[in-house]
Amino acid sequence: MSGDAIVDEPRVGVLRRAGDWSDPAAGRLVLDYDARFLRRKRLETEDGLGVIVDLAETVSVEDGDAFEAEDGRLFAVVAAPEPLLRVRGDLVRLAWHIGNRHTPCQVGDGHLLIREDHVLAKMLAGLGAQVEAVEAPFRPEGGAYGHGRTHGHDHGHSHDPHHHGHNH
Repeated sequence: MSGDAIVDEPRVGVLRRAGDWSDPAAGRLVLDYDARFLRRKRLETEDGLGVIVDLAETVSVEDGDAFEAEDGRLFAVVAAPEPLLRVRGDLVRLAWHIGNRHTPCQVGDGHLLIREDHVLAKMLAGLGAQVEAVEAPFRPEGGAYGHGRTHGHDHGHSHDPHHHGHNH
């Protein structure tokens, strides 16, 4: 590969959320859960085209979003299937144990989905859950404060008991 190939790769600095774009996509970026949390990264479309992502801040990108290149082309984001565990049983109790371990969890109709983890599978089975290995796109619940990921603790409000949203 020559050095010129990287120069020709489209640069994207704008993220369009699902529903905020309708033009045909120039390519599809199939990304797993970890790869959908990014700021700066080189990605490849299904067709092998390199795309340079350079966003202002780190974001959680979701299935159906699109990156807009400087030249106006759009690159659709698709959630890639990945190894997961489908958990059935007493969902409230099981969700509590999953959340207590700060494990991302997708809530489905009558089941929970978590990333494949043999330790959690054994723990959940010990709690009476039916645990089944599946492969599917992973779209876990966002944080309680409206953010797509629950990493970190900055969630838009102050823990200072003297902070009332205005200056004294």
